[in-house]
Amino acid sequence: MREAAADAIAQPALQSGAELRRAPRYTLLVRAAKLVLDGREYLCVLRDASSTGVKVRIFHPLPSYEHIALETASGERYPMELMWFKDDHAGFRFFNEIDVQSLIEDRRETYPRRQIRLRLERPATIHSGSRAWPILLRDISQQGACIETPERLLLRQLVKIDIPGFPQIYAKVCWRQEPRHGLALETSFTMDELAVNIMKMHEYPLVALPGETTIGSNLRAAL
Repeated sequence: MREAAADAIAQPALQSGAELRRAPRYTLLVRAAKLVLDGREYLCVLRDASSTGVKVRIFHPLPSYEHIALETASGERYPMELMWFKDDHAGFRFFNEIDVQSLIEDRRETYPRRQIRLRLERPATIHSGSRAWPILLRDISQQGACIETPERLLLRQLVKIDIPGFPQIYAKVCWRQEPRHGLALETSFTMDELAVNIMKMHEYPLVALPGETTIGSNLRAAL
């Protein structure tokens, strides 16, 4: 079943006798969030939450990691540990009790309807007309992306983006703050499509260009 982007509707979850002795839990019908594994961001959906832990839906096997945290669309981050994993759901316990009401409300003072974006620093290639050159992908969401390029792009310019381990993206430039440019995707991703593509991209090996000591060093120098 494909997930659509939507804000959460929080309701008290039905509790058994044992659960009543623990922290009250709230059911979050749909709330996009991120799992941050050793700095890598993955898309997930919050299903329920309490002051001590959360249950999330994950769209792919959980990658190996040393440290994991939950990050909401407002940027709040909660370090936690895995308690159980079954099918496409997982339960986590926070290291410290949190204000669950703040997690549920997930207040965003700016861009309240903006979709959650996954931060990246991935080398990619941009194509415009008959030309192609290297860029950096900074973030991506279901409907947009942010790139860095040493060349100025025109507003509403149509481009194609090749990202190792990710499907080709066709998009139009919707804003620029050089060297960064914002893109509006010609075809949106569903939540599960984006989640799986992000997972595959993280698994794709990065190969440095000849003469580079780190990925993207030439790009950063050009920018």
